[in-house]
Amino acid sequence: MILTTTPTIEGRTIVEYKGVVFGEVIAGVDFLRDIAASIRNIVGGRSGSYEEELINAREQAMDEMRQRAQSMGADAVVGIDIDYEVLGSNNGMLMVTASGTAVRLG
Repeated sequence: MILTTTPTIEGRTIVEYKGVVFGEVIAGVDFLRDIAASIRNIVGGRSGSYEEELINAREQAMDEMRQRAQSMGADAVVGIDIDYEVLGSNNGMLMVTASGTAVRLG
């Protein structure tokens, strides 16, 4: 399945629009990662644990969106947008949403 942020796929024709598809993931971030990130913030550098959590959540959201598109009979998703939000009373939850248009190519 082709997944792209562009509205079209070069060299291919969209023959049918199946509809908008979404993939959503809400992931909790544990306090040990918060402590490690706080230390990184003080001494400088990147927070590998948060980056890994973000990458995993994004991949899961994309995979869920792809599965939903396949179940609709699509063979591509175009116009993909990925959004990130922090949720929860202490901002301890990360929500990643991937959305796009499921299409069938000719």
